[in-house]
Amino acid sequence: MEKVNFRTQVLIRHLQQTTATATAISRSPCLSYAPPEISEQPSPFDVSSMRKLMDGHNLVDRDWVFNLMIQSKLFNPKMRGGKVFVVPDYNQSMEQQREITMKRIQYLLDHGVFDGWLTGRGFESEMRKLALLEVIEIFDHSLAIKIGVHFFLWGGAIQFFGTKRHHDKWLSATENYLIKCCFSMTELGHGSNVRGIETLTTYDSKSGEFVINTPCESAQKYWIGGAANHATHTVVFSQLNVDGKNEGVHAFITQIRDADGNICPNIRIADCGHKIGLNGVDNGRIWFDNVRIPRENLLNSVADVSPDGKYLSAIKDPDQRFGAFMAPLTSGRVTIAASAVYSAKISLAIAIRYSLTRRAFSITPDSAEVLLLDYPSHQHRLLPLLAKTYAMSFAANHLKLLYVKRTPQLIKTLHVVSSSFKAILTWHNMRTLQECREACGGQGLKTENRIGQLKGEFDVQSTFEGDNNVLMQQVSKALLGEYLAAKKRNKPFKDLGLDHMNKSCPTIPLQLTASTVRSVQFQNDILCLRERDLLNRFAAQVSKYQAQGESKESAVIASYRLAEDLGRAFSDRAIFQTFVEAENNVTDLPLKNILSVLRSMYVLVTLDEDAAFLRYGYLTVENAETVRKEVANLCSEMRPHALALVTSFGIPDAFLSPIAFDWIAANSWSPDQDLA
Repeated sequence: MEKVNFRTQVLIRHLQQTTATATAISRSPCLSYAPPEISEQPSPFDVSSMRKLMDGHNLVDRDWVFNLMIQSKLFNPKMRGGKVFVVPDYNQSMEQQREITMKRIQYLLDHGVFDGWLTGRGFESEMRKLALLEVIEIFDHSLAIKIGVHFFLWGGAIQFFGTKRHHDKWLSATENYLIKCCFSMTELGHGSNVRGIETLTTYDSKSGEFVINTPCESAQKYWIGGAANHATHTVVFSQLNVDGKNEGVHAFITQIRDADGNICPNIRIADCGHKIGLNGVDNGRIWFDNVRIPRENLLNSVADVSPDGKYLSAIKDPDQRFGAFMAPLTSGRVTIAASAVYSAKISLAIAIRYSLTRRAFSITPDSAEVLLLDYPSHQHRLLPLLAKTYAMSFAANHLKLLYVKRTPQLIKTLHVVSSSFKAILTWHNMRTLQECREACGGQGLKTENRIGQLKGEFDVQSTFEGDNNVLMQQVSKALLGEYLAAKKRNKPFKDLGLDHMNKSCPTIPLQLTASTVRSVQFQNDILCLRERDLLNRFAAQVSKYQAQGESKESAVIASYRLAEDLGRAFSDRAIFQTFVEAENNVTDLPLKNILSVLRSMYVLVTLDEDAAFLRYGYLTVENAETVRKEVANLCSEMRPHALALVTSFGIPDAFLSPIAFDWIAANSWSPDQDLA
């Protein structure tokens, strides 16, 4: 009874105060939205020039494809807060997402987007293809992956593993989607270790055919993009057995469905099922049961089998043959690295624009609430990632040029750099997505605001086309190989950017100053010092294990911690050098000034975050504190340029999200709004 009386008194007091409370509320003005372009100071550098530097190539072609997607209802245009946004509808079922992905591909095909992607030749054609894929990636990762598998993996295999007979028969048909194609390399039991795959192909000299088999469940082809619903043809990677001898991994063109979509005889296909992202891609599993294909379906640029069953190859060493066979597959790592940068750009553009209009808390009772990006802590969350994204954009541009201009002499360099950049850039993207998601608070959870959904869509990049950790170990092993070869020959280092090791060892000042840590010389010296020292340590530790009776491979595996540190050291130094190269090509002073700030932020936040600089003594505790203070200073310097820096990404408004613009209007009540 006492509780009832108490609650009654509370309700009476509440009702008596209603009028006063309402009056108090009416005197408090509601929040209003003002575009950051109004409140932010004009940029001292030219945004269009910065975009040209960042995108690097084919700006007109990029904008053309952006507009193609904005104009079509297939790309799910939605009006929010007075603006149209084009974002995939992730509320659709897996089956619906797959079908709309194919319809979008047909739309792009009908409008000539894919013209010359496989039949074109030369530098301009290759760069245009890469640019357009990046634009498609900005809209939807599933769409880009589905296209990438068809053109870059299947199409690339035909181009680089095949010969004229394959080019004439398949390239034009692929470019025009007369066939739909996939790429069957990964198996249930083997991913990164391609040499270990178990699918087995034998040659039948009596019929002049190859016979493909899945000998066990672990040999089933797995995660094959396009296989579950749409693909008619695939390139099957398999062990080749000729006359009782295993000749290693080779690639074979195999039809898996007829023109009506019926699965071919002796082939079984199952769906991989729902995923945390990329549900617009129909990943499937494939089993082969004595599937016979013509002898001509062997992609034979590296090796062939004669009609009477003789194995033919100009490369006699199996290791070299496998290396030559795998070398062209770097295209996947190149496109993944570039797309990771654009994903980071999307999330940063959204989060920073939001932080320039969203306020929280007042410093004093009567003052206005503070913009999120005016808090030093918020700056420290986003602006170093912004600087890193600029650095990695230059790295991706460098990697694309290295790939398109590749020569036989650069194959090793391309493999190492693509492995390194693919790992570092995709890790950076995932970290950036998570920080931007958190920086947007609850709004970051909404699918329409993109960032949270992009986490699921891009998570796969850390493991496909090579697990990032495995790729970084390959980088360290390649560096070790260069080191041992140079020492054995007693000749200077010349490959993989290790020529800095021919010079005297850099020395770091005992007491660093703000001006010193911002200098290109210091930044280059400390990054080269770390790489040089870690390579020496890695080689010494491997040698020590070998002296104790371990094999070289076991010694490398046991030295994994040094290998990890060395892989990052190589990557950071290489990315830094691409930044310096881009900066040196700029003559416009305002542009050069902001690039200098971004470069310094990239290097100093790397020094601040990586414990290796303290662990191995490259920085003293005092110098590390100097670096940390300068990161905070650089955040303050970048703050006035934040809007211009994300605008320079060149991503049209429609491909961002409602919270990047008038988030109040986008969330205002409307009688015809979607019910959720």
